[in-house]
Amino acid sequence: MRRPFAFLAAALLVGAFAVPASAADGDEEFTIKDPRITESSGLTASRLHPGIYWTHNDSDDGAYLYAVDSATGETVATITMAGVGSPRDVEAISIGPDNQIYVGDIGDNLGGTWPYVWIYRLPEPKNLRDQTVRATQYVVKYSDGARDAESLVVHPKTGRVYIVDKNEKGGHLYEGPAELSPSGANVFRPIAAVPDLEATDATLSPDAEHLVVRSYFGAIAYDWNGGKIKRKERLGVPFLGQGESVTYTADGKKLMYGAEGADSSVEPQDAPGSGGSGSPSGSGSSAASDGAGGDGLTGNLKTGAIAVAVACAVLFGLRGLRRRRR
Repeated sequence: MRRPFAFLAAALLVGAFAVPASAADGDEEFTIKDPRITESSGLTASRLHPGIYWTHNDSDDGAYLYAVDSATGETVATITMAGVGSPRDVEAISIGPDNQIYVGDIGDNLGGTWPYVWIYRLPEPKNLRDQTVRATQYVVKYSDGARDAESLVVHPKTGRVYIVDKNEKGGHLYEGPAELSPSGANVFRPIAAVPDLEATDATLSPDAEHLVVRSYFGAIAYDWNGGKIKRKERLGVPFLGQGESVTYTADGKKLMYGAEGADSSVEPQDAPGSGGSGSPSGSGSSAASDGAGGDGLTGNLKTGAIAVAVACAVLFGLRGLRRRRR
């Protein structure tokens, strides 16, 4: 009768060390391999498809969105947006309530001279395959005149849209109407200053508690505070070339930073307040970020060790019970 106990022990031990690949969570570094994607300017983590990131080219590409699998770096679906005319300077992408994708055609390479820009909204496809999806187009104007912008976030609970304009001397957080209207202009008004950086992208945490705004070479974290943002800390960012994008992972534990260029990399950092190294010099590679405790065991290894101990206790407890019954 020893064999069943041996099988039990083996099963428990295998289960203890069988941890899912972190790549499936979409929080590991990857490279965008699609040769069509040479100017990845925005990035957002899918809510429907774990490990998938939506991105797009900057300009002169057309009305396309790309679903990239972070486990392989390969594009698994190309979405053609219908009903939006010809995009001019697409710079940002975000996902709001009900898995709605918002695309910000908000760049202005002429230095803020276009009288209006656009936002497109479409449902995130349930099936990842090449397809055409009809989007709603919204006209956007600013209450204080035209400007260049590359950063757009959507509140995950209210669906309200916010834009951070791009200015080398620092810009502002602009708030859109409570609901965007497909008829007429949607006026965005400044509600808070975003100084000390030239914003190239921004991201709002899934719990709507934190805002991160990045520039080419740095980032600043804010407490959202109902839109009345409060500066929290300056963040270090990985050097990837022309740093253009940032997004929270779907679980809010990491920030994923991207850049323009062919075969561009996307690299993680621990998000501020996640318990990792999301500090002003956070590298995302410290022992703490891997869940290390005072005993030097990483989170997964510690869990495995505890499970082994439990397995041994169960095994020897059962064997002792058998002996007493003989």
